[in-house]
Amino acid sequence: MAAITASMVAELRAKTDAPMMECKKALTEADGDLAKAEEILRVKLGNKATKAASRVAAEGIVGVSISADGKLGSIIEVNCETDFVAKNDDFLALVNGCAELVASKNPESVEALSALPMGEGSVESTRAALVGKIGENMTIRRFVRVEAKGKLVSYIHGGAKIGVLLDIVGGDEQLGKDLAMHIAASKPKALDAAGVSQELLDTERRIAIEKARADNKPEAMLEKIAEGTVQKYLKEVTLLAQVFVKAEDGKQTIEQLLKAKGASVAGFTLYLVGEGLEKKVTDFAAEVAAQAAAAAQK
Repeated sequence: MAAITASMVAELRAKTDAPMMECKKALTEADGDLAKAEEILRVKLGNKATKAASRVAAEGIVGVSISADGKLGSIIEVNCETDFVAKNDDFLALVNGCAELVASKNPESVEALSALPMGEGSVESTRAALVGKIGENMTIRRFVRVEAKGKLVSYIHGGAKIGVLLDIVGGDEQLGKDLAMHIAASKPKALDAAGVSQELLDTERRIAIEKARADNKPEAMLEKIAEGTVQKYLKEVTLLAQVFVKAEDGKQTIEQLLKAKGASVAGFTLYLVGEGLEKKVTDFAAEVAAQAAAAAQK
């Protein structure tokens, strides 16, 4: 049996907003497996256990670069340790410079981007020099380069913590802007059902079945209940099936909006800064106590 520590309980609670004792019970049942414990809580508590799942853990910003004709562009996430540095002019210049290089030079990886020329040296030497100047680590996490089938539109929100790069075919400037804002607000995982991974669908199906069993639903109904849950999930996480956030009737889907405007979406990229990363948590009181103890021993 794995030891369940206070930090494990705190981490699960931060992800799920579930009560602390429920988190401890779930971790015990899952033998310390955080992902499994989260599933257990979702079965017991429903969607309440995922309401904090989109909280970001690391600092940094999203940068975007789009050519004048809207046909070529990039989106990039660069992380740092504190929000203070994320607002630093030199850090912003590094991110924007990297976004422009991704679009113009088409590097195949972060390593290839790091080797490209920048300033008096390379991207890596510029990054390293900035780390030395500010005293805080910075990392290029990910990027995407897009050659548009239509025209690229971007939207940056929340101090560049959320970034969208949208490839829209047809429509007008306002439609592109509205759709990019919708993506930032509703956070779809894919354009349509074909883009949602089987792993995610299997997880939703498994949770639905276990929750139905916990509610004493007949065994013969479980598959039907699970299928209904999966279809509902797809409507929530696929862009075309989502209800447009500015729909006057509260019912018009993105697919219906696009059809009415004679437009289509070729693709999109949504970056949430720190998504999936863990921020180092420092127990300040414990750190001070440790330093005091070390000083006393000297």
